Amino acid sequence: MMHVRATLIVLALAGSSPVLASDPCADFIPQPKPQNASRDIVGQDIDQIMDRGFMTFAVYDDYPPYSWTEAGKPRGIDIDIARIIAEDIGVEARFKFVNAGENLEADLRNNIWQGPVIGGAVSNVMMRVPYDSAFSCRVEQVVFTGQYMTESIAIAYVQDTYPDGGPVPAYFRFDTVAVENDSIADFYLTSFAGGQLSAGIRRYPSMQAAMEALASGDVMAAMGPLAQLEFGAAEGIAVHQPPLPGFAKSKWTLGTGSHYAYRGLSYTVDDAIFAALSDGRIEAIFESYGLTHHNPER
Repeated sequence: MMHVRATLIVLALAGSSPVLASDPCADFIPQPKPQNASRDIVGQDIDQIMDRGFMTFAVYDDYPPYSWTEAGKPRGIDIDIARIIAEDIGVEARFKFVNAGENLEADLRNNIWQGPVIGGAVSNVMMRVPYDSAFSCRVEQVVFTGQYMTESIAIAYVQDTYPDGGPVPAYFRFDTVAVENDSIADFYLTSFAGGQLSAGIRRYPSMQAAMEALASGDVMAAMGPLAQLEFGAAEGIAVHQPPLPGFAKSKWTLGTGSHYAYRGLSYTVDDAIFAALSDGRIEAIFESYGLTHHNPER
């Protein structure tokens, strides 16, 4: 299966133009509000959630280290952070594993403010939503709060292959590098130096598969999100973050999304995340998976 989650980030952030540097909502165009939708479709407010005793979270399916199932039980960074939110509210966390859609707007429409065309319903909160001020203006049906981490692009490599330090993109004119197909790293390397790296790029259906190829010696390096590289790094593999020339957005903030009509819920989620960042609980979650946590750039 082709994963397009990193592509969603590109689409979410690609709409910025120079004028937005001073006013992120300068090109704002009002968006349609949900119409002809029942209360069950558009979600529940914080009081209803507390009365029923549980809240629902949309998380991406088969996406370690963020969200996946193991022996039938949900696991991952986003799962554990969602449980912190639910615990703070005093309810049970329930999870809806979803596939990435055509773009981020489609994901938010299907999982937060309208629901899928066929079957299913929206969730109260969606995890791992990239935050960008210009994008938040374009999608006014969703409130973007609860930023809990900064994700960034890195390169993993076999230490014995590069004893003097990790590779930089220019190395991949001659060396092989694994990427997730149609990911932000794939797009970057494909366009780097006028396509001069094309022969060295090896594409895999997931970042997990790319890291397995690195561990088995099929490639010399792998490029992708830092947390995924750290999670998949076997013995003898190091991860570094060299300068990436021409990379307009090599890091981005991730948080939560919730329905615009239920701002009380979004504020409560934001408070829970802030408290967990402040007292170290979120950092501890990352450490439990062998990962480095980077605070969100608020």
